[in-house]
Amino acid sequence: MAEPAIPAACETGVQWPFGLLQDAWNYSIDAWQRSILFLDVLEQRSAKYYEHAAKVAPHVLKFSCELVLDGRELKKPVNYVLARIIPPDCKKPDKFKRPFVIVDPRAGHGPGIGGFKPQSEIGVAMKAGHPCYFIGFLPDPVSSQTIEDIAEAEAKFLEHVISLHPEADGKPAVIGNCQAGWAVMMLAAARPELFGPIIVAGSPLSYWAGAPKQNPMRYTAGALGGTWTTALLGDVGNGKFDGAWLVSNFENLNPANTLWSKHYNLYSKIDTEAPRYLEFEQWWGGHVLLNAGEMQFIADELFVGNKLSSASVRSSNGNLIDLRNISSPIVIFCSKADNITPPPQALNWIIDLYDSVEDIRAHGQTIVYAVHESIGHLGIFVSGSIAKKEHDQFANNIDLIDTLPPGLYEAVMTLKDPDDPTADLILGDYLIRFEARSLDDIRELGSNSEDDDREFATVARLSEINLGLYRTFVQPWIQTWTNESSAELMRRLHPLRMQYEFFSGANPFIRSLASDAVRLRERRRPVSKDNIFWQIQEWFGDWMVLALDAYRDTRDDAAQAWFHAIYSSPFLQAAVGLRASDEIPRLRVGDDPAHHALVEKKIAELKQRLADGGPREAVIRALLYVRMPDGAVDERGFNLLRRMRDETGKGLNLAAFKQILREQFLMLLLDERRAVAAIPEMLATDPDLATRMKGKLDRMIELVGVHSKLVRERLAEVEALFESEDITTMPAKQAAISTSRNSRPEKRH
Repeated sequence: MAEPAIPAACETGVQWPFGLLQDAWNYSIDAWQRSILFLDVLEQRSAKYYEHAAKVAPHVLKFSCELVLDGRELKKPVNYVLARIIPPDCKKPDKFKRPFVIVDPRAGHGPGIGGFKPQSEIGVAMKAGHPCYFIGFLPDPVSSQTIEDIAEAEAKFLEHVISLHPEADGKPAVIGNCQAGWAVMMLAAARPELFGPIIVAGSPLSYWAGAPKQNPMRYTAGALGGTWTTALLGDVGNGKFDGAWLVSNFENLNPANTLWSKHYNLYSKIDTEAPRYLEFEQWWGGHVLLNAGEMQFIADELFVGNKLSSASVRSSNGNLIDLRNISSPIVIFCSKADNITPPPQALNWIIDLYDSVEDIRAHGQTIVYAVHESIGHLGIFVSGSIAKKEHDQFANNIDLIDTLPPGLYEAVMTLKDPDDPTADLILGDYLIRFEARSLDDIRELGSNSEDDDREFATVARLSEINLGLYRTFVQPWIQTWTNESSAELMRRLHPLRMQYEFFSGANPFIRSLASDAVRLRERRRPVSKDNIFWQIQEWFGDWMVLALDAYRDTRDDAAQAWFHAIYSSPFLQAAVGLRASDEIPRLRVGDDPAHHALVEKKIAELKQRLADGGPREAVIRALLYVRMPDGAVDERGFNLLRRMRDETGKGLNLAAFKQILREQFLMLLLDERRAVAAIPEMLATDPDLATRMKGKLDRMIELVGVHSKLVRERLAEVEALFESEDITTMPAKQAAISTSRNSRPEKRH
């Protein structure tokens, strides 16, 4: 942040002395009024906090909903629920469109962030005609529930949603926000048959990853000596982990906002800012509880252990959770300005699990990512501009995403030109384009060196040692002296909760301001922005932000330097066993022999079927062949292709359409020359249909243009194939062969 400029009034001066006195008088009245109104808003915040906390199922959804399934009634009860979102205009969704299921994070706050505003993930999905469901949770966990129990409950929720929409063209699209993202990905790896496209927004999946001096949160566990503190907080909570501790961790990341900007923005804009402030604080202050066992699993297995990106997490039956088993397209949305889930933590699981894009294709996976330049973590879920652009495009083009050939893509969005003759084929206000990328593009966003991984592996080993020591020598004493009363007292005394108590109506001073606030709103005298004292106030505010940002940077730099100094120590690394062998600090996932054999079998089958199919398959193969040098897919071509499917596919559903697209793409990858040479034979099975579809192909090529010499050459080659004599002569040849075969005398035995 640049140094704040000196107030203009200080440079130009004011009329002395009466102008200055008048400014002082006007500012003093305004400041007094603002202070009273500010305290009144804080009292309203406290009242809303206690009102919200008193509800059985508190949430901040801006949409009406109805309970569909209650997780507390399952065989293994959990505090999760499935609700159906009721469209605000009572308009029925399209029964043929796949449902959307939004899963909210349980990371200290209550549920509802995915539908926090009308312009939201839920809002844009309903606007696109999709039925919408919401997986939320209650503030108190079931005492016996585990992470695995929650996954089983969410699987039953998805099974039920699928059963409610038998005519839907595709499995549900599932959105996992923040911490819900890793939970959705783990479930999709274990139960891939339940999922359509998966969208993970601001979700950490590779917890050690990050860029130097940019992502300090990943050093927290090292500073604390591991996860023994998580166990301690669970024990003093009598088996429950207070989500307020997680929220305080988020707040500590940006002290300028926590200690100054958030409240100063309310104070300086007290006449207009109160509704927005109260709305957000209702969600931010809706603290929930987790089981101590749940939180310990998250801390040990994910945050510190980083086992998800190395396929090292095991289920209770011993099965490994391998993200490579996910068969649905995966969309990852992250931001460079997100200090909670930066791009490396959102994306580096890809380079952890795969050696190349060819490896991604061999597993039949489609991975799409979009990186925003400036939006913060919370903005990913609550920003109206993000909902109108990124989330709207994902919802409108979910079928295109579902049919993308296997590979790695980046979603690029450009503003739609209303004068574009193809504008009718662009859904929404932006044109979305999926451009092929390599693993190097992911590495450029930030990745660890082997030394970095060794340091984080040292933290993980030390964490196990310290946790064992705590459980052996300290935990029994803590659990002996802890009960529900002491746990509740600890929760009430948490600083984040105490602020609500202090500014509540229980404080007689705050309570006495209510009537004053009503009168002041009637007599409000806001000061002019030209007032010298107002300008000094703004200047001081900018300096406060600058000072607190400097403190944050100094703190984070010191924490990073301390982390590297401690955990790079050869003595400490040897003490925890890392230098006892030449093993790499983090084992990479090897190839599964069974999967490798399956891939080889699939390749052999595809090679034998290069000439199978008719004009429909031939046109799709031709289109893919022509456009492959561009390395991109444009929504306009797909939307026209979908229209062609509706016209000529005779009821072909999306799943079958997707299968054809993927098979034709893989055939081109396996043997491009033979696959192209087989096109005339495929067209010849139905010359009339081939002629009609030739016009569709020309139209699709026209839509996206011809941008390179190689594309023009391929287009000319394809046009020659469509005009080949084989198309008209092949049916006659086949008939002659058939007649000849039928006229042969039967062999006698």
